[in-house]
Amino acid sequence: MEDRAKQRAAFSCPGVVATVAHAVQIRDGFSGWLTQSLTLDAEKTSDIILAVNEALANAAEHAYLGSPQPGLMHTRAEHDPELATLTVWITDEGRWQVKDPSIAPNPGRGRGTMLMRALADRTAVDSTTTGTQVRLQWDHIRARLDAAAQRAQDDDRLLA
Repeated sequence: MEDRAKQRAAFSCPGVVATVAHAVQIRDGFSGWLTQSLTLDAEKTSDIILAVNEALANAAEHAYLGSPQPGLMHTRAEHDPELATLTVWITDEGRWQVKDPSIAPNPGRGRGTMLMRALADRTAVDSTTTGTQVRLQWDHIRARLDAAAQRAQDDDRLLA
């Protein structure tokens, strides 16, 4: 039987219409998965959720700007217990569009990418003609053990 602590935890939400409302739903689902699957303090949890939210908002707001209908966005997260890393990918099938420059910029906006870079240990943004993928990665992330695995780990410590 595979050791529970070595199993990869994963979250997947593929093929969702890229709207702000759907981005919020994905963020909320991801947040629930994150807190149930991984051992994080409140600050790290908040940082991860905020960075993922920014990537989702960018896909919803920019990928299909000017298109008659929004396209799709895909969200995937994976925890690698061997490397103790969490990687989150947010992908769209659109083309990054800058909002109309004739509209006065909102000084409280336009900092999402900088924020993602500040909150994640590693950030990559790859844009092609077929879409954009944001990859966010954090180190030193541990899986949450279920009750049986925690008891076994505690027993191992007592015997050592």
